[in-house]
Amino acid sequence: MKTRITELFGIQHPIIQGGMHFVGFAELASAVSNAGGLGIITGLTQKTPEALAKEIAKCHEMTDKPFGVNLTFLPTFTSPPYAEYIQAVSEGGVRIVETAGRSPDAYMPALKEAGITVIHKCTSVRHALKAEKIGCDAVSVDGFECGGHPGEDDMPNMILLPRAQEELSIPFVASGGMADGRSLVAALSLGADGINMGTRFIATREAPVHQNVKDAILQATELDTRLVMRPLRNTERVLNNAGVDRMLEIEREKGAELKIDDVFEYVARVYPRVMIDGEMDAGAWSCGMVVGLINDIPTVKELIDRTMATAEGIIQTRLGKMLAH
Repeated sequence: MKTRITELFGIQHPIIQGGMHFVGFAELASAVSNAGGLGIITGLTQKTPEALAKEIAKCHEMTDKPFGVNLTFLPTFTSPPYAEYIQAVSEGGVRIVETAGRSPDAYMPALKEAGITVIHKCTSVRHALKAEKIGCDAVSVDGFECGGHPGEDDMPNMILLPRAQEELSIPFVASGGMADGRSLVAALSLGADGINMGTRFIATREAPVHQNVKDAILQATELDTRLVMRPLRNTERVLNNAGVDRMLEIEREKGAELKIDDVFEYVARVYPRVMIDGEMDAGAWSCGMVVGLINDIPTVKELIDRTMATAEGIIQTRLGKMLAH
């Protein structure tokens, strides 16, 4: 399948694996790229730029296909040395960066000087237009369904994607609720040039996470995610668990007086406990409503091949028949 996204990134299929904390290691990124999609290493999961450089080198050993690195610019308790991370990306021969969170404007000169193609994650059309204006080559448009930070507009993809098509000139992919060939066809129909899948890729054999995480995704339904930190205007969609229940209880108790320190223990340093140690009640970890569509743990190649076969079948057979007369 040929779209503006496959041409921009030099990939076979218009499928991107989103950057996910303590999930986006070389093992998963290389598997996605080898299967024809675009794999993404999560930059800030690596504690130092030097560690990121080693992970990039490892990924190069596992694939000769294009892959990218995610750099998330979010409010953090200690600001990472972003310039050094960008240097590690550049010197590692990676030419694709997925940015997320706050605007990458301050770092665009360094990224462009290194010849890097930038795709920025946006939760609104106005942010996507700003990304286009500052020189991003593409955007990932994230609907309210997505895991992680869906923004504060609560806009689902059924509205957000057509609005993005109306306003943007650069290519964009749909993120949030993407799980299979049906998702891909729907996204293309609404104007996107491909899809970004996060939660779906966690439930694959190559995803380097604890089996408890994959089992939790299989057992969950579309009703099992929660929105936390809404009073702080740092909304995050996460999978429900005992830690999240306690977090929401604290938010209700504190009301308008809530501060980040009140829920710190349920959001800080939680990911290694969940993803590596399998402590499923440790606290908040990003998960999309798409869990309701995940019922197996295939290999990455099986998932991507099946997604493309389903999409092509829908386009050529089901939709084609509707036009037959």
